[in-house]
Amino acid sequence: MFVSFFPKPKLFFISFVAWTAFAVAVWYMFGRDLGTAFGMPPAAADAVPIVGAHYFWAPEFLWFYIYFVVATGLFAAFWYVYSPHPWAHWSILGSALILFSTYFSVQVSVAINNWRRPFFDMVQQALTPPASVAPADLYALILVFAQIAFLWIAVYVATRFFVSHYIFRWRTAMNDYYMAHWPRLRKIEGASQRIQEDTMRFASTVEGLGVAMVDAVMTLIAFLPILYALSANVTELPIIGAVPAPLVNAAIFWSLFGTVLLAVVGIRLPGLEFRNQRVEAAYRKELVYGEDHEDRARPPTVHELFANVRKNYFRLYFHYMYFNVARSFYIQADNIFAYFILIPTIAAGRITFGLLQQILTAFTQVSSSFQYLVNAWPTIVELLSIYKRLHSFESVLSGEGLPEIDRRYMEREAAGVPPEDQPAA
Repeated sequence: MFVSFFPKPKLFFISFVAWTAFAVAVWYMFGRDLGTAFGMPPAAADAVPIVGAHYFWAPEFLWFYIYFVVATGLFAAFWYVYSPHPWAHWSILGSALILFSTYFSVQVSVAINNWRRPFFDMVQQALTPPASVAPADLYALILVFAQIAFLWIAVYVATRFFVSHYIFRWRTAMNDYYMAHWPRLRKIEGASQRIQEDTMRFASTVEGLGVAMVDAVMTLIAFLPILYALSANVTELPIIGAVPAPLVNAAIFWSLFGTVLLAVVGIRLPGLEFRNQRVEAAYRKELVYGEDHEDRARPPTVHELFANVRKNYFRLYFHYMYFNVARSFYIQADNIFAYFILIPTIAAGRITFGLLQQILTAFTQVSSSFQYLVNAWPTIVELLSIYKRLHSFESVLSGEGLPEIDRRYMEREAAGVPPEDQPAA
């Protein structure tokens, strides 16, 4: 799954995490200030936030772009020399490009958050008698938003086009790798489906989850300082009263609560999804055999196989029912949680409408980042079931032998016995 696309995957990902941590530490310790020597100094701590598309080519940002390219180039050069790999251009430089586009998307959110305060303060001023805002001023800020949005659209479309090719390259790498070992893999149940379908699903799912995780981390890095600064405008929280950095603490508590809740409620779903793929594959395989052999796909056998499919789906429906109940309640509560904790501040008239919009946006960004597992749980369930199917290939190729569930299936098939209706793993 990974060795086909990445050079020495375990060492590669460990080195990636270590190098990223080192590069981030250097940036915040002295790298950002180093740009001053090249005429690209960081913004002053008390500087007014930049509102507009020129936010993305401010001197500090230009210096960061250079820093990112240099850090990526050094990392890639090491791996090109240490462990050459036929897919290194896509797996290393392609991944770096996706990471940069994710960073850019986060900065778009920051730029829009900078725009919210002046725009909504102007709206509040216009709605408060006597109105003293010219329509041209509001149109000007709408135009600023459009500039940021159009820039994001261009980057988003280009990124999705590139990611589509990236995913297919990863699938191609897995396909070539598994087909090179096809004589050893062909007897595994559903081997054709695993290569034809699961490789594509695995690549796209891992890419999606990985980008979402990086986006969550980058969002926290960008918005936690903003939310911490905005916490100075909120003196107390409902029920518990005054606490240090109330907005940050509330976001952390609420996100951890949702993550633990849904992890506990949905703990059985990965095994059920894996079981579902297995019974579906058994049913489909028997039908395929029936196309060429009259003695296969007989009504009793097909009836039993489809009964397993139906039973597993009904079991899935039941477990997803109470999982969706818990997830829906949490999501709906999440929509009003930020307003709930801000009620004392709003009622006391301590913040303006524009500042309220900034707080809500920053709080949502931070809490959503902490809720990575909450938002990604259904996808993680799907990925675990795909991983279990492809892991059978890995086990055979590494000499470990098939997992017990695959071995038992093949033994029963060799004996002409339909797959048993066993409990989900």
